[in-house]
Amino acid sequence: MKKIVVFASGSGTNAENIIKYFSNSSKAKVVNVFTNNPSAKVIERAAKLEVPSQIFSKQELNEGFLLQKINTFQPDLIVLAGFLLKIPQNLIEAYPNRIINIHPALLPKFGGKGMYGMHIHEAVIANKEKETGITIHYVNENYDEGAIIFQSSVALTPEDTPGDVAVKIHELEQKHFPTIIDNLLGD
Repeated sequence: MKKIVVFASGSGTNAENIIKYFSNSSKAKVVNVFTNNPSAKVIERAAKLEVPSQIFSKQELNEGFLLQKINTFQPDLIVLAGFLLKIPQNLIEAYPNRIINIHPALLPKFGGKGMYGMHIHEAVIANKEKETGITIHYVNENYDEGAIIFQSSVALTPEDTPGDVAVKIHELEQKHFPTIIDNLLGD
């Protein structure tokens, strides 16, 4: 059985979707959720689905404590699902091409430090984009610059608000993220 560890900082809807997707799988399962936010709703969502969670500080992330903790699970894949901190080099080196992220835009547009959530959707609308989408990519030492694994786009209308964009992006995330993870894990 392959093991997935999920990192999330917020509400955890993508984490919940991934946990549910693999809950009856004979191939893989989510073994733990890690969060840097002690009040993140993802903790409650994971608990309801009987997946333990671990809260950690930014200091623990950067000083190697978290790497030791992750190593106890021996994950085949680390999935960032709405995780807002930069992954440190020691973790990237320990799990090369085994850490993936989902970004709510079509990279390389609207990526980089500070580009997350509504900030992205507002920038997409301000830029009068005709489409947007999601990008699933490997994590490297720079925000949103790892090799792209998958992209899916959705059309926008001139009437769309940032909230409308958020809904469209969420639908793409829910539809594609678990199946791309499944494909990456192989047989």
